[in-house]
Amino acid sequence: MSKKKQGSFKRFKRALKYTLKNPLTYIWLLIFIIIAVATIVVFASETQTESGIETMFDSVWFTLVAVFAAYFDYCVKSVPGRMSALVLLVLGMLLFSAVTGKLASYFMDLQMKKNKGLKKLKNMKGHFLLCGWRPGFEKILDTVLTTNPDITPDMVVMINDSAEQIEQIRSQPRFKELNYVSGDFSDEAVLKRAQIDTAERALVICDRSKTYSDLEIDSRTVLAVLTMENLNPGIYVAAELIDAKFQKHLEMAHCDEIILTQDYEHSLLATASSGMGYSNVIRALISDDADTGIIIEDIPASFIGKTYGEYEAHIEQNGNKGGVLVGLLLNTGNFHQRRKDALREAQKNPDIKSIVDNLKKVKTLKSNEPVLTPAPDFVIQKNTKAILVRG
Repeated sequence: MSKKKQGSFKRFKRALKYTLKNPLTYIWLLIFIIIAVATIVVFASETQTESGIETMFDSVWFTLVAVFAAYFDYCVKSVPGRMSALVLLVLGMLLFSAVTGKLASYFMDLQMKKNKGLKKLKNMKGHFLLCGWRPGFEKILDTVLTTNPDITPDMVVMINDSAEQIEQIRSQPRFKELNYVSGDFSDEAVLKRAQIDTAERALVICDRSKTYSDLEIDSRTVLAVLTMENLNPGIYVAAELIDAKFQKHLEMAHCDEIILTQDYEHSLLATASSGMGYSNVIRALISDDADTGIIIEDIPASFIGKTYGEYEAHIEQNGNKGGVLVGLLLNTGNFHQRRKDALREAQKNPDIKSIVDNLKKVKTLKSNEPVLTPAPDFVIQKNTKAILVRG
């Protein structure tokens, strides 16, 4: 016997053993025996009367109608027949109640699992993962949806341990289509329930769902990014840190975008102390919508390999309709994709030194590196986007 057949036989034995040990098996068997006996009694007692039951098929049909429809297709005349009919009617009502109760319990359990984020998501592709929770989470959600017109609420998957807060948020009409997965976002099983393998982008914020220390929060963020990149190398991950000393760890984990919230706050306070109104300017540049403030846009493929001065002249010739060009954003996109591009470039000159040099170049690249007002002769490379300011 092959190993496959042996495995199937063992599974069958386990299933049979469980069935024989289950008390419900004997209850269903007893019900079936009672129904069979009642059917035989109806046939034996009613064939001598004018009830219309003449064959065993008539008796079986009478049983089926009595049990499943709680209705008598024939009017039984004898006392044994009527007693049997009453038993069939009661059994039918009990079976109907058990089945409907089981179905209701099943659907309620599904809904509860969905509300509590315990159900595995299905048929998700190109979705956005929002990991973690903290006070003001609703504002973060609102801003994410506003600044990303390509993301609809049903494409957002929240992953955290704050089921009660998420349930309150999802009770609001504009957030009711949001998806939720409960659990630790650094855990592989939880990320798989959120279908990490088909997700396109992920944002990891400092998690305040429990009383974590700052060290624990940043450690979990680094672990989450490592797990995400391992499960889906093609995903674009942005992560928020409290302490800048963890930045190197995220860079080694190939995190595509690192947000140092406290550093930004300190810089903003420092600029405000100058009394020059810098904070108001920064607030205007970091707009809550996708159409004004700082805009990052793709550069037409025809300008790849050309100079910044040529592209700037092209923007000015169009009357700066898309906004004022202020610089370039280098090395955009996912680290995995940039590595594939480097290998593709190396294949044009397929020698070991070329491949090694390109891989070293990718490893030392700084993701999403902004260069403001570069020299006119600066050559625009692949994976570069334009930085515009639009009013």
